[in-house]
Amino acid sequence: MSGFAKPLKIALGLAVIAALIVVPMNFNRYGLFILSQWAVMTIAAMGLNLTLGYAGQVSLAQGAFVGIGAYAAAIMTTHGWPLPAAIVVAIVLSFAVGWVLGYPALRVQHHYLAFVTLAFSTLAFLVFRNESWLTGGIYGISNIPRPHIFGLATNKPLPFYYVCLGSLAIVSLAVWWLIRSPWGRAFMALRENPLRAQSLGVDTRRYTLMAFAIGSALGGVAGALYAPLTQYIDPVPFNLSLSLDLLMMVIVGGAGFYFGPFLGAMIAVLLPEWLRFTEGYYLMLYAVAVMLLLIWSPTGILGILDRYMAARRTRAASALRAVAKSRLETAQ
Repeated sequence: MSGFAKPLKIALGLAVIAALIVVPMNFNRYGLFILSQWAVMTIAAMGLNLTLGYAGQVSLAQGAFVGIGAYAAAIMTTHGWPLPAAIVVAIVLSFAVGWVLGYPALRVQHHYLAFVTLAFSTLAFLVFRNESWLTGGIYGISNIPRPHIFGLATNKPLPFYYVCLGSLAIVSLAVWWLIRSPWGRAFMALRENPLRAQSLGVDTRRYTLMAFAIGSALGGVAGALYAPLTQYIDPVPFNLSLSLDLLMMVIVGGAGFYFGPFLGAMIAVLLPEWLRFTEGYYLMLYAVAVMLLLIWSPTGILGILDRYMAARRTRAASALRAVAKSRLETAQ
């Protein structure tokens, strides 16, 4: 059975990718917007998962970095700059601010660090709302253009969905490589036991800052895609609730699991839409479903699967030991 596990995983992955490409061709405008929003929020959640799930650094500021990326893209593209250039600026700006925000993590941890990042999120929201000379204030920025990719316009929902999906694919490959690199192993060592990691020669100061900076940069990428997706931004979407939503995506999907943000974003973005048939009760049912899940499995959806696989491996190992013991007793 184990010999077929890897080909089965590959086949399942290819089937999911094919479905994400082909099935939305029959969706209406709103359905494509929801799927595009899922792709964008998944990128932001992957950044938070890198900071929280892999490096163990609590952050309530990811929504602020989505806002930084969104405003960077909106300001630049409305002044004639191409979207790829705006994405680069959003990455650099979010990376730099995230690096600076990482310095408090060198002094405080856990809920104290959460309060620091919460304060930054509030500060960013106030800047978005009050600095009208830059952000448009409460009136926001409208008429944000969508890009031309290799000469092809993406003004319509389906082409821009493919832009979001392609961006998600690129980010996913980059994160896959990162968590399997020495940097990813250093992040996990930092999460498990910082003192032991430092005793083994891991520069905990540097990797703490890098965890914040890279995770924040991915938030900037998500924001740079969110601006042309909605084609209008104002400060309201980037308040604390967005950071809390992203935190919920990571925790519900499974913090520290590669596919956790994909599932978490799917639940946060798609489940409320699937429950709309209940009319006024859909948000209540959504909240109850999330609470029951976290009560049953604090490690999220993938934590359930991980426990099942661990129990299965334990049973298999126990069976092998029992067989080996019986053969040894027979031989004696």
